[in-house]
Formats: sequence, structure tokens, C-alpha cells
Amino acid sequence: MISTSQKVRLILKLSGLSQEKLAQKIGVSFAALNAWLNERARPRTRMLARIDELYLEYTGGKTIPESELAAKKEILAQKHKSLPNPLGVIFVRKDIYDEFMLALTYHSNKIEGSTLTEPETAAILFDNTTLPDKSLIEQVEVKNHQAALEYLFSYLRDSGMVDETLVLTLHTKLMNGIKSDAGFYRRHPVRIAGANVPTANFLKVPELMKELMRDAHIGSGDLIAKIASFHACFEQIHPFSDGNGRIGRLLMHAMALRAGYPPIVIREHKRQLYYTYLQKAQTKDDQTLLEDFVCDGLLDAYEILNG
Repeated sequence: MISTSQKVRLILKLSGLSQEKLAQKIGVSFAALNAWLNERARPRTRMLARIDELYLEYTGGKTIPESELAAKKEILAQKHKSLPNPLGVIFVRKDIYDEFMLALTYHSNKIEGSTLTEPETAAILFDNTTLPDKSLIEQVEVKNHQAALEYLFSYLRDSGMVDETLVLTLHTKLMNGIKSDAGFYRRHPVRIAGANVPTANFLKVPELMKELMRDAHIGSGDLIAKIASFHACFEQIHPFSDGNGRIGRLLMHAMALRAGYPPIVIREHKRQLYYTYLQKAQTKDDQTLLEDFVCDGLLDAYEILNG
């Protein structure tokens, strides 16, 4: 049986939180957490319950009651009714446009390992600043993501479809000047670093992508479930040599916007939860945690719209 100390250590590893931040999240002092880690003390019952809750959350063992997930989806449906055209708001309100541009670019690149801070990303995006002490590639990635997102917003405003042509166009813009195969599917095997998830045989990628993109049209039904399912499948196909995570998230935005919802804000401090829930959807035939995560990303987006 796993000990409390082992659970706390695993939470620290999976969450990326410092001991101080984890102590704050649990609601105890740094000294108390340190004592648990070194087995000098044992948490009280309420703290044990909180540790177990976080352990299940970060390892993917957490379960979402159907009623809780349904309630979140109903909240989103009500927000959609009261604000049915977020893309229109984004284009009318430059402050909101810029806030989404920064949030979506900064966090998506940060999830992939960018070392740029949010203020540095903002300077590159809005002031065309060049930072001599920072990686040139990372700065190009910011401008490329901006170009891809600007294209996506305009394309959807003009009633463009979420199809294979859009996928390849977004990759061309995202990898411009970075990868020689920008805009083309990979022609070699790849592995997803840190995940025990097999990717598609590269010879089958064009066929699999054609099949997947037929599922990208929202139509009627459960939007959240469709986005979660699509994203899990796209990332497992892993159609490109690089940029799969960022393209996958851009397509999540596209599907949401096409259905009259805002783009989905996935913040970098939730990276490990995102990966854990994504892998569970891909390997355990259970996408409820990923659906819940998508709901939270949409609720964050409505906060920006209503800010």
C-alpha cells in the first residue's frame, strides 16, 4: 500500500508544484508538509482526504460524477445562450482579442516547453520586440502561433469549415521557418515523449486524418464530448513531425468557435492534468476527465469574454 509520504512525493512530481505551493494548495504550513514527506508526522483525517483527492486528480484516478459533468455542460449551454457569438465579440473588442491572443499563445507554447514569460510573449506579440538573450526559435514560435490564430479567427468569421485543408494551413503557418516539412504530414515514425501511447503508422496518417476530419463537424449532440474525443484521437494519430500539441489545441478552438463557443483556454500550470486526462482518454476508454477539463477551459474563456 502506498504511504502518505509516497503520495505527496508523487503529487509534487506530477504537478510540478513546489513544496511551498503544494502546502498552500492543501491548506497547511510548509513545515507540516515537510514533516509528512520525511515521515516525522502524520496528517490528520481531513488533510489525508485532501492528499488522497489530489493524488487521484494528478494520477488520473479521479472520477467525475455524471451529475457534476452534466451541470457544467448546462452552465456552458446557458452562457452560450446569453452570448451566442463570442467570435463577433473578439473582433469588436480589441482588448478581448488581444487577451485571447496572449493567453492562447503563451500557454500553448509554454505547455510545449517555451522558456518565455508572459510579459516577454506579450512584447513579442504586440510590440514586435526582439529579445537578444532569448532563443530565436522560441520568439519565432510566438509570431507563428499569432499568425495561425489570426488566420483561424478570420477564417471562421468568414464561415470556413474545420477540415483537412485548415489543418494543413495552420501547420504551415505554425512551423513556417522552423520545419522544412511545414504543412505536410510526417513521413517517419514518432513517439510521444513521456507517454505510453502508440502513435499511428506514418503510412496510415493521410487516411486516418481524412477519417478523423469527417468527425470535426459539430452538428447536433454533445459539443464537449465531441471536442474531447476529437482531440484525443488527433494527438494519438500525431500527424506531424512537430507541432501536434499546438495544432491540436488550435483545432479545439476551431471546433468550439464554429459551434458558437469561445476558444478553450488551457493554462500551462494545468499541463500535467491535461496530459494525464488526455492519456486516460486514449488508453482507458474513459474521456470524462478530459471532458471536465474542456469544460473548465471554456469557463475560463467566458471569464475573459465577460471581463
